[in-house]
Amino acid sequence: MLYFGSFNPIHKGHIALAEFVIERKLCDEVVLIVSPQSPYKQQEELAPELDRFEMAEIACAASRYPERIKPSAVEFLLPRPSYTIDTLRYLEEVAGGQMRFSILMGEDQLARLDGWKEYERILEYPIYVYPRRGVATAECGKRVTRLDDAPLQDFAATEIRERLSRGEDVGEMLPGGVIDYIRKKGLWSPARRIEALSERITAEPRNVELLVERGKLHYRMGAWGPALNDFNAVLRLDAGHVEAGQYARMVQEILEFRYKDIYNP
Repeated sequence: MLYFGSFNPIHKGHIALAEFVIERKLCDEVVLIVSPQSPYKQQEELAPELDRFEMAEIACAASRYPERIKPSAVEFLLPRPSYTIDTLRYLEEVAGGQMRFSILMGEDQLARLDGWKEYERILEYPIYVYPRRGVATAECGKRVTRLDDAPLQDFAATEIRERLSRGEDVGEMLPGGVIDYIRKKGLWSPARRIEALSERITAEPRNVELLVERGKLHYRMGAWGPALNDFNAVLRLDAGHVEAGQYARMVQEILEFRYKDIYNP
């Protein structure tokens, strides 16, 4: 069973689904196809592809079925942009005589499948669909099986990245070893997010939302001067911006307290 995704990063929900289809005897092996890019994701969100593959290796090795749940970097070797139908054709040419393929995808992906390249050909393969919380039930074809009792993913990779960028703990969401890899590589860290925001602010210096986000990250990291600069920049653009005003006052109070503490021990 082929499980396509960016796995950006891979999390416990991904592994739980792979273990589920193994335990239900829906396939002999689950292969996580790590995608180099996706037309539905901004490139700046993606960690380097080899990092995503290595994290997938770590997560699969820590699963209950490490010999039957494995990642694949096959799409890294194929022409880009990467399309599911092209990967399927390649796998059929290489191994179609030794194995049969099926596809595992989320309810949200099924709902927009008609926007995929040659989606009619993809529907020729058995497709297993797992539910996504908050996603309306999509219409299923004859070769589509909905796994209504599959474990729900209560969080998404987007939430994990956002929490990492805020310096929050995500250990309960990630398989063993993955969080250590992320910390070692500094992936989705507050510093990385600030760097990305700074590039966007250079191009959009009057974008209040970007300035507020960067200011809040500076605030969480204790970089009081840069934080105050960002909030003051927002207030120059929008004097009534409530959140920026509140943060600016908090930073000023912190700086005043520190000044008094230094000179009045």
